[in-house]
Amino acid sequence: MPSTQKPMRYGHTEGHTDVCFDDTGSCIVTCGSDGDVRIWENLDDDDPKSINVGEKAYSFALKNGRLVTAVSNNTVQIHTFPEGAPDGILTRFTTNANHVVFNRDGTKIAAGSSDFMVKVVEVTDSSQQKTFRGHDAPVLSLSFDPQDAFLTSASCDGSVRIWKISDQTCVTSWPLLRKCNDVINAKSICRLAWQPKSGKLLAVPVEKVVKLYRRETWDNQFDLSDNFITQTLSIVTWSPCGQYVAAGSVDGCIAVWNVDTQECMERMKHEKSYTICGLAWHPKGGQIAYTDTEGNLGLLENVCNRDGKKSGGKASSAVTKDYNDLFDEDDDFLNTDLIEPRSSPKVLSNEEDDDDDDLMLASGHPRQRGAIIEDDENSLDAALMKVNSNLEKDDDNDQNGSIPVLPISTTQRPFYDGPMPTPQQKPFQSGSTPSHLTHRFMVWNSIGIIRCYNDEQDNAIDVEFHDTSIHHATHLPNSLNHTMADLSSEAILLACESTEELASKLHCVHFSSWDSNKEWTVDMPKDEDIEAICLGQGWAACATSAMLTRVFTIGGVQKEIFSLPGSVVSMAGHGEQLVVIYHRGTGFDGDQCLGVQLIELGKKKRQVLRGDPLPLTRKSYLMWVGFSAEGTPCYVDSEGIVKMLNRGLGNTWIPVCDTREYCKGKSDHYWVIGIHENPQQLRCIPCKGARFPPTLPRPAVAILSFKLPYCQITTEKGQMEEQFWRSVVFHNHLDYLSKNGYEYDENAKNEAAKEQQELLMKLFALSCKLEREFRCVELADFMTQNAVNLAIKYASRSRKLILAQRLSEMAVEKATEMAAPEEDDDEEDDFRNHLNAGYSNSATEWSQPRVRNLLHEQEMEDSKEADAVEEVEEMPEMQKFKGQNPFCKTVGLPEMSTPKSAVITSSSQGRVNPFKVLANQKDPTAHSANILDNMSKFSKNTPTPNSRAVNKQKSPVIKPLIPKPKSKQALAATFFQPRPAHAGGKTVEEREEKAENILPEIQPAATENTENKRPKTGFQMWLEENRESILADNPDLEEADIIKEGMSRFRVLSSDERMVWTEKAKGGAASNSAEAKKRKRPTDAKNEGKEKLEEKSKEESSLPKKRKPLDPSTNVRLSAFAFKQS
Repeated sequence: MPSTQKPMRYGHTEGHTDVCFDDTGSCIVTCGSDGDVRIWENLDDDDPKSINVGEKAYSFALKNGRLVTAVSNNTVQIHTFPEGAPDGILTRFTTNANHVVFNRDGTKIAAGSSDFMVKVVEVTDSSQQKTFRGHDAPVLSLSFDPQDAFLTSASCDGSVRIWKISDQTCVTSWPLLRKCNDVINAKSICRLAWQPKSGKLLAVPVEKVVKLYRRETWDNQFDLSDNFITQTLSIVTWSPCGQYVAAGSVDGCIAVWNVDTQECMERMKHEKSYTICGLAWHPKGGQIAYTDTEGNLGLLENVCNRDGKKSGGKASSAVTKDYNDLFDEDDDFLNTDLIEPRSSPKVLSNEEDDDDDDLMLASGHPRQRGAIIEDDENSLDAALMKVNSNLEKDDDNDQNGSIPVLPISTTQRPFYDGPMPTPQQKPFQSGSTPSHLTHRFMVWNSIGIIRCYNDEQDNAIDVEFHDTSIHHATHLPNSLNHTMADLSSEAILLACESTEELASKLHCVHFSSWDSNKEWTVDMPKDEDIEAICLGQGWAACATSAMLTRVFTIGGVQKEIFSLPGSVVSMAGHGEQLVVIYHRGTGFDGDQCLGVQLIELGKKKRQVLRGDPLPLTRKSYLMWVGFSAEGTPCYVDSEGIVKMLNRGLGNTWIPVCDTREYCKGKSDHYWVIGIHENPQQLRCIPCKGARFPPTLPRPAVAILSFKLPYCQITTEKGQMEEQFWRSVVFHNHLDYLSKNGYEYDENAKNEAAKEQQELLMKLFALSCKLEREFRCVELADFMTQNAVNLAIKYASRSRKLILAQRLSEMAVEKATEMAAPEEDDDEEDDFRNHLNAGYSNSATEWSQPRVRNLLHEQEMEDSKEADAVEEVEEMPEMQKFKGQNPFCKTVGLPEMSTPKSAVITSSSQGRVNPFKVLANQKDPTAHSANILDNMSKFSKNTPTPNSRAVNKQKSPVIKPLIPKPKSKQALAATFFQPRPAHAGGKTVEEREEKAENILPEIQPAATENTENKRPKTGFQMWLEENRESILADNPDLEEADIIKEGMSRFRVLSSDERMVWTEKAKGGAASNSAEAKKRKRPTDAKNEGKEKLEEKSKEESSLPKKRKPLDPSTNVRLSAFAFKQS
């Protein structure tokens, strides 16, 4: 199989770092510039044993339980291993030693120093020393001949010398390296190495090649090179069998060659291209540990893990077995398809009917089929060969028959250079640390912490609650060796893997149960292991190795079972929501291919996300998945990117934080434990040099702020845009909670709307100053109607009349659109809504008003008009809402073929008692108009008994994980989530009759009789007296344009003048009411209906200004900001 590169991890502080395996290969040992020697059980060991050997460690060697280190006090000292007890000083130099090595049997050490000297010291008797002088610069590296006859050294003077140990003389010297004055300035540290056992060859890294010199003759036998190596090689090491050579470069490349064939077998690139300064083979082969100059530790697995090393053939040996032994029966096609005469070379073809059997190369070295795919896209494969007529044959090369032999060519074309498959991520529990640790966190979430202790003294689980009012701390035995846990405010959920005797078990401690039996256990079927678990409100779930998700009640009743499309990665629950992450395919080039399912397990079960791809950062994997305290799904990947579900944009994922921006070091990480949307907080634990925190001492929790990755975030415009959209995204959960009957804080929703409108006004003012009027209109499209009115005033005073005119038109459109949500709720089950979905509101067969008898409807209006007038007189507070009636939908539908008189009369009949609805249930339009004046003014009204009944019928409230104050009106209508209006004075039959006879787009429109009941507004009286002057100035204006022009002129009047006209209008209330009935039958329905509609549109625009003296605080502040001129 191809070699695999495991993710690197932090080992030491920045600086030169050395690495080796112990004699048995059971652990990895490293040393670094922090003066520590660390012993790692494996690469995932988050608690390595540390031995402090000095202020700074430059090099170390390990053999026979002795640890020798070169430290910053210019000494070479020895410690016991693995205890780390000091065992004396072997030798001293005048400066620090740069490299120390053991000989083959561990009886001697060699040390090279920056004072140009090399010393060989007996380990058992440090007085027995030999000094080698001759270098003219600091010594870089040393290597013992396996037969203890020679010692090799490399120096900054550019030379590589061979010393004869017995007489301390220099046998030969090669000027191979670049000269420099110190180790820190050396391009390469030139870590050279002798071939193990025989010592036949010496490998020296020189520039971009590895030179191999033959023993005794000291001739350069051959060079190992590859196009993959583009920078200077600095270190080489031999495999224990002596057949392979690995080399690392200064730009992070690692290559492995087969010395026999001179073929490059493996290629690997450091994930961050740091200089490779340490390289070590596992004593049994198959693994290479490496370190870089930043203190990181990495591991290559399955390196050259193939049977080729068993052949033992010489470098030029081509075939060592009979042809029939090279290929099995399934590979007979090679006889004709792959073997060509020497005169006609041909590239080996890849047949589709190949199986997974071993493929023996013509060189005589068998190779796994999977090894065709290498770690690098430039990898070469030995199966692609060119026939070479000048084949060199070794003495032991014998052939049976006349089968031609295919040699290895160094100019081979790659067999496969496409993307490489990524190993699938293993299942994990969010908020847990690795299961191999003896002391670990099983879960850390917003409810509490579960720790597991599994050592010689104890095997137990401790449960701690952040809020002790939920439950007291608990100590549980762990006799079943539970490895997974989850914690909620109702229960503790544990799970263990199966053993040969026991099945995998799911164990629940339901501490909130009111009966005495608070625990239950469920055994999984045979050969089915639990891989992930989670808790919600009233339910528990687990995902198993059979790709099944099993749901239970919190009391232990088995509920739904459903299959997953792939093996599970992780899962999380909150309230009624369950999110499951699984493998939906195979990723390539380091990417994971994950899918996500989001399911609601309440009374109305539905699947929100149906296996959508989970977008991860490139070359990253999932680290945490869960919900915010308010119930929004979130996840974090290994690159530190936090993403949240954006319900306001079709359930897409938006990045909300990059924790790497807060990390001080490259190896630092943040371990996420919880997310809160209000207030906006990312709760996590900083981990210095690791991805997981230790259990002791108890780690401190840090709070990070969110920031959306918007462009030009340093500019004022970019900052305000980011703040606005962050506010929108982080308050989408309020709409979700409101829609699903959850409890939420209405004041928070009002404050969010206020904050968003203020940011829009600031952006609007900034765009006005920059003369970006088109941008101003785009910003106004996000504003509420009241904010648009402020924008109109700002544009008018800024002498931007065209902008003000366009904003006025937008205000009319907004008032028309504000009725749409209410009508959609009222007609939710009407099948005509589905027929009209996605189409315009033009007249169609289904959108025509089905008027049965217009005269009958008008008579009904006459009979109810008197009662409506009395209601208005009895409720003076409704004057607040006079200007907030949404415009009739027909204003935006000029193409309606039905006469406007009929349309208006039909829509009027649906609003016989509109004031009762507004008074008791807070018209969302009225609320929106006051959203900047007083966010909570109307939220304090007592709901009607009707609304209380509705509230009682709602599903049980699901509180977020963080307790929040109860809202006085859980179902109160707000601007962003309008509620269907239920008229308190109407029966169910009347509302059904109205729904059948009134066009959905016109149903919530303003009514004619309400217009007739009310006295004329100040604007209407002003327009009647000034109509002639407007026509005199603009004789070609139509009626609608006259009203618009009148609106513009009326706004210019001072507030005192407008109040005068308003008082005149109030004075004529009685006469106007009497005349209203006489005008009930218009002579010209079309013209009269049009005039009345547009009178109401002007009244809508003018009346909000009459409320200005009531509560001017917010308007004054915004106006002061908007009109502030530099």
